[in-house]
Amino acid sequence: MLKDEYEELRKAVEGFARDVVAPVIGDYYEREEFPYDIVRQMGAMGLFGLPFPEEYGGQGGDYFSLCVALEELARVDSSVSITLEAAVSLGAMPIFRFGTEEQRRHWLPRMTSGAELGAFGLTEPGGGTDVPGGMRTTAVLEGTEWVINGTKAFITNSGTDITGVVGVAALTGEGEISTILVPRGTPGFTVSKKYSKVGWNASDTRELSFSGCRVPAENLLGERGRGYAQFLQTLDEGRVAIAAVSVGLAQGCVDECLKYVRDRKAFGHPIGHYQAIQFKVADMETRAHTARLAYYHAAGKMMAGQPFKKEAAIAKLVASNAAMDNSRDATQVFGGYGFMNEFPVGRFYRDAKILEIGEGTSEVQRMLIARQLGLGDL
Repeated sequence: MLKDEYEELRKAVEGFARDVVAPVIGDYYEREEFPYDIVRQMGAMGLFGLPFPEEYGGQGGDYFSLCVALEELARVDSSVSITLEAAVSLGAMPIFRFGTEEQRRHWLPRMTSGAELGAFGLTEPGGGTDVPGGMRTTAVLEGTEWVINGTKAFITNSGTDITGVVGVAALTGEGEISTILVPRGTPGFTVSKKYSKVGWNASDTRELSFSGCRVPAENLLGERGRGYAQFLQTLDEGRVAIAAVSVGLAQGCVDECLKYVRDRKAFGHPIGHYQAIQFKVADMETRAHTARLAYYHAAGKMMAGQPFKKEAAIAKLVASNAAMDNSRDATQVFGGYGFMNEFPVGRFYRDAKILEIGEGTSEVQRMLIARQLGLGDL
């Protein structure tokens, strides 16, 4: 049972997702078009400011409130949900956590209102999980400016018309990684065409390149050389949020199946009459419920200021598995219609796979869990 303030938020986002997002998102998805109008309305609802203090234009809530909103959005569409997740967890949150007061007051009010989106430039074409070993982007301090050169891959929210800033992880010395804020439109900062993706087709994902890109020295985010540590903390929190997105997708599969199995008839009965379908839907609900409890637990420990790295990894692993398994089963329940774009479960199936990859693969989550159990040094 959610506390009243969370339940009130959940119902508001549920209604928005059902009444505003659901009727139109399929068309955006097929056109591979970013849903600016939906994002604008999300901003007006205060969703981009949920976990931030009011002094920066936020709603004064907490990280769990963000997760509740992400889950409800993902029950209808993951592109919209991941746009919110990346804008808050990867774009605005590092500025709030590690930025100077001047940086916070400059960037956060625009980001918490949804007027501008932030992005986090970490992954590189040859890097992936091996961030320290794969980092090739460099930033050299020349006088009062950082000069950035390199390429980033798979960066969410980096090329929209309302993208404001990208936090770029770069080598600033031998084995030293720092994060530098690069505003959109800075000379030498080039945004590629959007990727042709399997899923999340209504979200924005680009490759970024930097060639002699100069920004002021004060655009350094946090301490020099602490970029990798900042990234690890950001990902721990982000994994809880991605787990919430995954749970939303898993629950959305249940929602769609419950409607379909009551209407679709075979051999004289609705297909929900048959035990084979009943068991499949029961397993789907069990996965979604269990995964939800996992991310609730991780979020609870995070907000209590307790270590939560293991719990975040467990939540992300369990929830992404649930999303993948439920989307596969939902597509099977729908049969041939599950392969058609007019039904949401086909979109859910395409969207689910990236949840086992982004913000740490399932293999990375297992590695982190094993380390937290003391097995890493055997």
